[in-house]
Amino acid sequence: MPARVSDTFVLRTYPFREADLIVSFLTRDLGKLRGVARRARRPKSPFGSGLERLSQVRMAYFQKENAELVNLSGCELIESQFGLQSEYALSVVLDYFTEVAEQLLPAHEPNEKFFRLLVAMLAHLRSGGDTWTAVIYFTVWTVRLLGLWPEARVSDQTVEIVHEMFERPINELTPRPWSKATASDLRRALIRTMEQHAERKFLTVPLLEAL
Repeated sequence: MPARVSDTFVLRTYPFREADLIVSFLTRDLGKLRGVARRARRPKSPFGSGLERLSQVRMAYFQKENAELVNLSGCELIESQFGLQSEYALSVVLDYFTEVAEQLLPAHEPNEKFFRLLVAMLAHLRSGGDTWTAVIYFTVWTVRLLGLWPEARVSDQTVEIVHEMFERPINELTPRPWSKATASDLRRALIRTMEQHAERKFLTVPLLEAL
């Protein structure tokens, strides 16, 4: 069976056996998958540095019918987020993005719009864009794309921000003094909604709120 190749974001890796990793990854075409990366923990790994958190890669893998795990054969790095991980606040935001994707996206269900949302958020952060703008924009669009939008009482300013986010890319939003307090009423309501849907508290949220 020939390998599939998918544009992919690496979400999480877990040690498996002596030298292997279990990899959770989000593909543009097939949604969220999990697979075994054999020899990935050895010095001469066929995966190189491509399995770092939220690395965007072209992942090659074999998928057997009815198998829970695919077999990963290698990857080609498209975009690394290594430069973002040295700053603590940005590292927490990356962890938040990853946890939301892991806990809310169903396996084997393509969601290209969410994939493009991640592409846009990471590009925004790599270009030096505001952290809280990315957190709010990501949260708003995640809840909207998953059809979980709640009834929430928010300020007039928050309503204005949300309407603008629905209509414009993140790099075209009206300049404003973004901070953790901006649209915090909605951000917290949407996070509660996501946690209720996932039936668990997100581990990254207390870290995010402490920034």
